[in-house]
Amino acid sequence: MIRIGALLHTIGLFLLALAAAMVVPLIYGLLIGDDLYPFLLSIAITGLVGLLLFKNTSSSESELTQREAVLLVFTVWIASSTFGCIPLYLSPYFSSLADAFFEATSGFTTTGATILADVEVLSNSIQFWRCFTHWLGGMGIVLLGIAVLPLVGIGGMPLYRAEFSGSKSEKLKPRIAETALALWKIYFVLSLLQYMALRWAGLNRFDALCHTFSTVATGGFSTRTASVAAFNSPLIESIIIVFMLLAGINFTLHYKLWVERRYFSFFQDVELRFYFSVVALATTATFFSLVFRDQYAPSSAFLHSLFKTTSIMTGTGLVTENYEAWSPFPQLILLALMFFGGCTGSTTGGLKSLRIFLLLKVVGREFKRMVVRRGVFVIRLGSQTYPEHTIQSLLNLVYLAFLATLAACLLLSFSGVDVFTSISAVVACIFNIGPGLGNVGPVEHYGHLPTLAKWVLSMCMVTGRLEFYTVLVIFTPVFWRR
Repeated sequence: MIRIGALLHTIGLFLLALAAAMVVPLIYGLLIGDDLYPFLLSIAITGLVGLLLFKNTSSSESELTQREAVLLVFTVWIASSTFGCIPLYLSPYFSSLADAFFEATSGFTTTGATILADVEVLSNSIQFWRCFTHWLGGMGIVLLGIAVLPLVGIGGMPLYRAEFSGSKSEKLKPRIAETALALWKIYFVLSLLQYMALRWAGLNRFDALCHTFSTVATGGFSTRTASVAAFNSPLIESIIIVFMLLAGINFTLHYKLWVERRYFSFFQDVELRFYFSVVALATTATFFSLVFRDQYAPSSAFLHSLFKTTSIMTGTGLVTENYEAWSPFPQLILLALMFFGGCTGSTTGGLKSLRIFLLLKVVGREFKRMVVRRGVFVIRLGSQTYPEHTIQSLLNLVYLAFLATLAACLLLSFSGVDVFTSISAVVACIFNIGPGLGNVGPVEHYGHLPTLAKWVLSMCMVTGRLEFYTVLVIFTPVFWRR
């Protein structure tokens, strides 16, 4: 039986943490003289609801079951988007609740899709909150809270498994709270390093901070409508490329490299090598297409190719060029990369590089079975052998991903969106990319879509961010059986 009281108690704790997070843009708005009303009321509402839930329900001394953890993870993400959209809805820039919820969900899930045609009209405090939601969601709001869950008598390991369902994430410390803190320290250090690099490259404090939030979290919100292209700086673009690549690496590998100094273990990781190989191959193919088909100068073609390939594969979605003006070949490469994602245990979206590599291994094994009928073949990556139930779980995940994509495309087309835009928008949102193709391309936005489409795409972002199983299992009868 699911202990609803214990879940509400924990949700109340998360809402109190979210209210505390809203104090940061409130203080920033106070310092620069922005309108404080949206944040004052948002903090009051979020804090009051969180306090009522926390005080009027009781925690359980026993650890959460896996079923309770899954439900809690989903509920926390929905609650975060719901209460996180209040400052946006109270501001004069978002005309409907659907718009504000879409923007907040895009922020927390690090998707980077926006309904805004003009980003510069936003006040700086609202801009700050949009990008700050990226940074909070990048490592995971749930993972952030794991560090404090033991304080209220709830162990965090089931939450950790639910947040990273299907990944190869591993415990770095004996206690899950220590693991969460270790990952957050790495996350913070990467953010600090990028901020200092962007300041050195010439960005002002505000732009450097907001783009750091978006890059390290592989989000995509920018303070400029033209995104990174507005700065027209190869140096800034190069710095962002480096940190997009770093953010796409499994954070357990970052721990091995920077803390444990296990260099050999880092560079011998199969998924990491596959990740960089795909980036290199896609960049090379795009580079030659831009040079010989689109007549770009080699230096410009290389930078645009590397930036866009990295941005799409990691799900960051920042833009330096309107890639819809390119020839069809590189556009198709970018569309394929939307499905890939970075490494497991990173802040990226997509299916993740390890799963793509495993799928290639599975296909190769089927070819061998066709030739050698009596042969017994196992799936092995490096020294690790994957059992059949893991392979079956992977295939099920891919099936669920494409089934969810198809269902969402049908709903968007039902709402009146054309077929190409429906497919592009759903893929860009469900795999947490942000900009897509067609009417939601790099120089377009999602604001013109029907209300139903915005709600559907918001759910797509959460479903993709929690890697399908965690969300879809809640809607099955077996989940609710005693």
